[in-house]
Amino acid sequence: MQTNGNGAVSRRRWLAWGLAGLGGSTVGSMGWAGSGTSVTLPLAQTGLTGRIVVIGGGMAGTTVAKYLRLWGGTGVQVTLVETEAHYTSHIMSNLVLNGSRDVASLRYTHDRIVSAYGVKRQRGTVKRINTATQRVILTDGTRLPYDRVIVAPGVQFDEAYGLTQADYATRTPHAWRAGAQTTLLRQQIAAMKPGDVFVMTIPKAPYRCPPGPYERACLVADHLKRRLGAAARVVVLDANATIQAEPENFHRAFTQIHAGVIDYRTDVTDVQIDPLTRRVSWTELSGDTVDLQAAVINPIPPHRATGSEPGDWLAQAGVINSSDGRWAVVDVLNYESTAVPRVHIIGDAAQCGLPKAGHVANQEAKICADAVLRALGQRAPDPAPVANSACYSPITANTASWLTAVYQYDPVTRSMKVAADNGSTLTGRAIEAAQINSANFRQMQGWFTALMGDTFA
Repeated sequence: MQTNGNGAVSRRRWLAWGLAGLGGSTVGSMGWAGSGTSVTLPLAQTGLTGRIVVIGGGMAGTTVAKYLRLWGGTGVQVTLVETEAHYTSHIMSNLVLNGSRDVASLRYTHDRIVSAYGVKRQRGTVKRINTATQRVILTDGTRLPYDRVIVAPGVQFDEAYGLTQADYATRTPHAWRAGAQTTLLRQQIAAMKPGDVFVMTIPKAPYRCPPGPYERACLVADHLKRRLGAAARVVVLDANATIQAEPENFHRAFTQIHAGVIDYRTDVTDVQIDPLTRRVSWTELSGDTVDLQAAVINPIPPHRATGSEPGDWLAQAGVINSSDGRWAVVDVLNYESTAVPRVHIIGDAAQCGLPKAGHVANQEAKICADAVLRALGQRAPDPAPVANSACYSPITANTASWLTAVYQYDPVTRSMKVAADNGSTLTGRAIEAAQINSANFRQMQGWFTALMGDTFA
């Protein structure tokens, strides 16, 4: 086992092993969340000591908590603060809409990282991070001291298009956090009749899961075609000028596979939705206003880091410093806030130049874990971190495409950029699948199982 000078495992070696695991070669022997496995792994005695509080038990928070213990060893105390009893994966949740999955199949617990790695689980809601005294304060009065705090709270959703949070929950679900809204949207789609119109919106980037909205449009269109035939219609109102991920494959899906069903419109502004009558109006790039009666409306609203509203706990910590006041800007070498020391932000809440996606959150967590452990050992972070982004997108009930990219650190711009030419340049672009086919759909399940196993097992 390769170690650095203080006994911590080399991040590069671990990242390579982690990527191999996401390819399916190691996860099968690990067991996974909810499997009943209760084996406690022998952790190394690295000589490192420290108290780390991790806020948020999603893809980023769970991964960083696990790997801090796995790499840091017995002297690194890790407390995971999470409000919910389990995590429901947004990845694969679009398959709930066509009945391929149910929400229960996407639920994961933190039992394994507690029993196997010795992470301390603290149920509760954060009230404040006191960066002066280095304490995380929960709403029940619990105070958790830290040497470093890692924040992975995910996103919250704006009230937009004339809708309220109550509208999202009961009438016009965005379902961009998997759970009850996903089930509600599935029920609404199942009740659609010939001639009914499904309307969905896509907010300006950045938003969670760049290919997700286009994937959803395809799956809904496919499902409606199977049920309603030629009478199916899906209208997509995109606030962006172009498709944000997998442009070639989604263009092919919209214009060939789902031609005549998906009506895709770009540069849409001024969207207004009446949640009671389900009438939708918007302004086209040409300046024309369009008014449409919908049967089902799926408004994906703009989002921001959870806790980033003025006066809320993350904003009070002083780390919400992006130009639009929605995200926490970080140094991508260690994911430490550029505004407040010893506070690290990973996952969807961070502004770091990487996509807001589950696989990426897993990668960010490993880079952050390595950097925090190095800091505990009085060492600088890895000067050349590498991250991988990968995802599969179902296009029909049994076919899929995929997208992948490798990001490398660019010391000139101090940012992560897509690598090309086997890493010799930083001017590349993400690679799309050459075909949309059933083989990709089958491989998608293996990718998902490996990713979730690497995070929760």
